[in-house]
Amino acid sequence: MDIWVIVFPGSVGLVLTLGLGAFGLQSWREGERRATRVALGLAAVGLVLLGVVVILPLPVQHVLAVLLAAGVLLGGLLLALPVGQVAPGNDTPQTRVDERDIMFARARLKLGSAAHTAYYALHPEHQAIDDRIRALPGLLAPTAQKAHPLHFAAAEASFVLPAALREWVDGPVAAEALPLTPDAATAYLKGLARYFGARTVGVATLQPYHVYSHIGRGSGEYGVPLAVEHRYALAFTVEMDHALMATAPEAPTTLETAKEYAVAAQIAVQLAAFIRALGYPARAHIDGNYRVIAPLVARDAGLGELGRMGILMTPELGPCVRLGVVTTDLPLLVDGRITRPDMVDFCRICKKCAENCPSRAIPFDDRREIAGALRWQIDAVKCFHYWNVIGTDCGRCMSVCPYSHPDTFSHNLLRWVIRRSGLARRAALRLDDLFYGRKPASRPAPAWAAVSD
Repeated sequence: MDIWVIVFPGSVGLVLTLGLGAFGLQSWREGERRATRVALGLAAVGLVLLGVVVILPLPVQHVLAVLLAAGVLLGGLLLALPVGQVAPGNDTPQTRVDERDIMFARARLKLGSAAHTAYYALHPEHQAIDDRIRALPGLLAPTAQKAHPLHFAAAEASFVLPAALREWVDGPVAAEALPLTPDAATAYLKGLARYFGARTVGVATLQPYHVYSHIGRGSGEYGVPLAVEHRYALAFTVEMDHALMATAPEAPTTLETAKEYAVAAQIAVQLAAFIRALGYPARAHIDGNYRVIAPLVARDAGLGELGRMGILMTPELGPCVRLGVVTTDLPLLVDGRITRPDMVDFCRICKKCAENCPSRAIPFDDRREIAGALRWQIDAVKCFHYWNVIGTDCGRCMSVCPYSHPDTFSHNLLRWVIRRSGLARRAALRLDDLFYGRKPASRPAPAWAAVSD
């Protein structure tokens, strides 16, 4: 009994202390100064407490051991409580989105053009708002608040690639189709996507609500109705650099955004060309030339869930990804959607993105029905207005999201726990606030990108 009294508390305390120390060192490598200080400070306190426990009288150690064992048991029971259960509700859109209505399409309308005249004849309520945004400096503008000539030039250079590939998203199909089973085709295509640089890959059955109702930008004639031409959609993610995203909303964030759009475009165009060479129709959907709503396709392909900030939240990297999609008639095995009530519950209680959003574009309330689907919806006008003031795509919501921490053992262990326990999600949120702050400061850029403008 005496050995148990000494060994059990000591073992638990030592594991926690060493764990905090390891987390502190990892945080230091990640450049998280506050997390480093807090973790190493708690580890030091743990060592002191271990030393104090060792010199306490044996009866006191016995009481502490019993209390600790009871606490561990109670904690395990509490983690199993059905806390934070979220009914999914109907979150499938009932209508299609007109691409002409999104801010990126509206921003491209040129005064005096036929498209400009036609759009504002249909939607005069948008013209005054859009004109005010056009009067702002604009994305990557040298007069914007966050302008940085080197980072903005590098971002422009990356955006050259998707623009150059815009007409390569589709093309001629080989005359003879190679016979392939769906499982063989799917396995090879997913492997090829990862080989090209994708992080995660999934397949969905293409649905009408995935496809825009009308062309608003990219190749094709503006305003032309779109049909659902293919049966399947392959969606993939590309990982964004944690260090550059942590600088949000400064210029390095847009540098990283542009680079990953270029990577996603390169992967998608290659995959589509590969499928067409096999004798099956395929189209890549890339920045500036989408025909589908990529976050919806990726969600239905099992890659994540739509979060409070209105974009895809992945279990592995949170929102710090960019998406690519290839639609095709090549027979594939469908992964289908994986509902993630744990992620929806975390977004319900967290609200960190909403609190840190400089433009107050992210809602604080719960999901509500929009166009027949239960969801969160950001104020796209406020968001895009802010982008055009500062010249970057902000990214502040993505950088502060607790799911955005790097793909490392400690963060993944916490992800594993919160996926399974509502109480753990609430505890994890408090820990995230403790280690990183409720309103984390933007981090300096890595040394190579920290050059002064």
